[in-house]
Amino acid sequence: MNEESSVASSAADEASVIAATRTWIERAVIGLNLCPFARLPYLDGRVCFRVSRATGGEGVLDDLCGELQSLAAAAAADCETTLLIVPHAFVDFLDFNDFLDEADAALEVLGLDGEIQIASFHPDYRFADSGPDDVENCSNRSPFPTLHLLRESSIERAVESIADTDAIFERNIETLRRLGWEGWKSLWRPRPDGA
Repeated sequence: MNEESSVASSAADEASVIAATRTWIERAVIGLNLCPFARLPYLDGRVCFRVSRATGGEGVLDDLCGELQSLAAAAAADCETTLLIVPHAFVDFLDFNDFLDEADAALEVLGLDGEIQIASFHPDYRFADSGPDDVENCSNRSPFPTLHLLRESSIERAVESIADTDAIFERNIETLRRLGWEGWKSLWRPRPDGA
C-alpha cells in the first residue's frame, strides 16, 4: 500500500469511528436522555471529535495531553467538550480503567485539575457494584474506549440547572432496565431512513 492509499484508508477508518460514535450519542446518550446536558452542545456543533491512532497507553497519554491543552485553549463557543476516541488501544476494560489514574495525573501535571474533568466510556464498561451482564452498565458503554473531556464551568452550569443531579443516575438505571438487553440491541439495528 503506497503512502497516499494509507492516508486515505486512515481517514476512512477515522470517519467510520466518528460516525459510530455519533450514532451512539444520537441514539443512546441523547436518544435515551442518558445525559440531559449533551443535546445542546451536540446540536450546536460544539462537540469536538478526535480519534487517537495510538495502540498503547503511552501514545494515548500523549494524545490526551494534546487534547486537554487544545480544549483549554479553545473558546467554549467553538468547542464545548471533546471526545477522544481510542479504537486501537485498551480493548480490555480493566486496562482502560487503570489508565484513568494516568489521565487524572495528566490533568494535574498540565495544571488543568479544577478546569477540566475526564469522564470515561468503554464497550465493556462495568460499574464497581454491578455484574458484567447488568444492562445499567450500558449508560457508560460506547462503541470504542472514549475519554470525554469536560470543562468544569460547563458542568457547574449544568448542575445549577437541575435540582437533583443524583436523580439522573437513578433515572438512567430505570430507563435501561425498562429497555432491557433486547431494546438496547435494537438501538443499533439499521433504520429504514438510513440513519
